[in-house]
Amino acid sequence: MANAYPATPPPEAAGPMPPLDETAQPPHDTDAEQAVLGACMHGDTVVDEIRQMLDDGDFYRPAHETIWRAILAQRGEDKPTDPIAVSDLLRRQGDINRVGGVAYVHQLYGAPPSVGSAAYYAEIIRSKASLRRLREQGIRTVQRSLEPGADPDEIRSGVETEIRAERERALASGCGRLSRYLIDGWRFVSETGADREPLWGTREKSAWASGESLMIVGAPGVGKTTLAHQVILARLGLEDTVLDMPVAPSKRVLYLAMDRPMQIAKAMARRVSVADAAILRERLAVWQGPLPATLDKEPDLLADLAAAHQADTIVIDSLKDAVSTLVDDALAVAFHNARMRAIRNGVEIMELHHQRKAQDGTPRDTRPALDRVYGSTWITSGAGSVLFITGEAGDPAVTLHHLKTPTGEIGPLHLIHDHARGTTTLDPALDPITILRAAPGGLSVRDLAAAQTGENNPGRAAVEKARRALDSMVRTGLATKAEGIAGGTGGGQQARYHASARHIAAVS
Repeated sequence: MANAYPATPPPEAAGPMPPLDETAQPPHDTDAEQAVLGACMHGDTVVDEIRQMLDDGDFYRPAHETIWRAILAQRGEDKPTDPIAVSDLLRRQGDINRVGGVAYVHQLYGAPPSVGSAAYYAEIIRSKASLRRLREQGIRTVQRSLEPGADPDEIRSGVETEIRAERERALASGCGRLSRYLIDGWRFVSETGADREPLWGTREKSAWASGESLMIVGAPGVGKTTLAHQVILARLGLEDTVLDMPVAPSKRVLYLAMDRPMQIAKAMARRVSVADAAILRERLAVWQGPLPATLDKEPDLLADLAAAHQADTIVIDSLKDAVSTLVDDALAVAFHNARMRAIRNGVEIMELHHQRKAQDGTPRDTRPALDRVYGSTWITSGAGSVLFITGEAGDPAVTLHHLKTPTGEIGPLHLIHDHARGTTTLDPALDPITILRAAPGGLSVRDLAAAQTGENNPGRAAVEKARRALDSMVRTGLATKAEGIAGGTGGGQQARYHASARHIAAVS
């Protein structure tokens, strides 16, 4: 019976590539190197142009690299770069004979093809140097793959790191490395998003500002993931608001479920149904488990993941799984570079993180501060907004503190988690408008502060927050304000706020 499948052609028919000859001369162009060096000895402006395009190691011949270093040294001290001056420096350094003598230096100067073509020849040098580096990377990859016990994931990670480094180096061509992200001052203030609507919240009180990362911090079990999921689903268009604050839509979210992905899946399942399947398939991508590398080692990884999955939002759950260690300042800065590279590419970042363990003797109602966030201070320094949830694990009643604010401070907000449904709402008993509606005679600023804190003599900070909350309700039409009458105790009576008649009627 005839074989139903076509015969596989022999290797010869496929045109096999010749075996790699590691002894072959690497790519280079001696004439181009000579032309560039000669042109640079003709004028300072040529040196200024070329040094932005080439690194020292881009020259193939060691003698040419040595001469180039001498030219740069002369230019760096604002000294002449002509062959006499360069030869004198090489002689004092003991390098003149190693580069071919004074005669060779003058030979380079004497017959450059064209000073105006120096950048063109520099591009040839840069291209050949890139090919040499790629060739070396390929040889190293082959050698590592033949080692006993070779790990393909480690080899792949090493190759990706080297390719990224080569890509960054390639931006130097045509001064790209120095100008790729450069814009004029007016475009910076008018086009970079300074006037964009927040992703979560209002312009006056933003929980998550566009172009700045949001960090949600808390102990295990206080509802970080529950709150984050509600914001994510709102970004996908499945909800309009979270904690009574609007959420801007997203195109596609990439969720990095690195910390216990099964529990994350169970938590999200409480908020969705079969009716949401199409949206979740199209607009939510989930990465399960550890990343191919930590973000401090591969700072382009976040941006690359977003590009690979067409995501404009990335959720990191959680931060401890994305960085080698969180207490090292250098690694924290490296992570921040990864965060900012993604943001620079238009990706919005949300991070879930843990707090430090509470010290013995610390009162339970102590207001948290940024130094309670675990890890190096540079992790929170680079975040745009930091929300801190306090409470006991599994407790339905928790408090949300806004420790770092893009605009006005939100809260503290007293929250109620419905763990069965995966929802979070404001505690109505402490909601300012609820308290105001329950006061027929109205409230002063101090009255509201006392009601929210439970203290007869609330502190200055609590009073000021109550004032801002009441004034905000006046601006939005939820309340009215009656100024105090002069002559009262202390120089005048305090202004009183009343729930607007329209709002009361609508509620009743």
